[in-house]
Amino acid sequence: MASPSDIKYKIGNERLVKVSERAASKLRQLLQRQGRAHGALRVAVIGGGCSGLQYKMDLVDGPSNRDILVQSNDVSVVVDPKSALFVSGSLLDYSDDLQKGGFKVTNPNAVAHCSCGESFSA
Repeated sequence: MASPSDIKYKIGNERLVKVSERAASKLRQLLQRQGRAHGALRVAVIGGGCSGLQYKMDLVDGPSNRDILVQSNDVSVVVDPKSALFVSGSLLDYSDDLQKGGFKVTNPNAVAHCSCGESFSA
């Protein structure tokens, strides 16, 4: 296993992804609950869903090789280089709505969304 100093990653900024205060607060709460106070939210774009692409989010300890690390509202978000092409300029928000609650990505690159709101095309 590579030590943290062996990991090569880039530092990004909020032009890649910006985290709302609501999402940052929820993320801090989730990381604390998992004992990862200095962890991050990994945002990835994968193939799937009715429109061709969908978001995948995981709590991680930190960036991996080649990742881009973004600090926004005092939380960390990591994005792999391929996913960064799709999420550039996005806003990550959080809603506790009973039916469609959770982390939501507002993505200016998405040209179409499916009716369920879980996938997009770019």
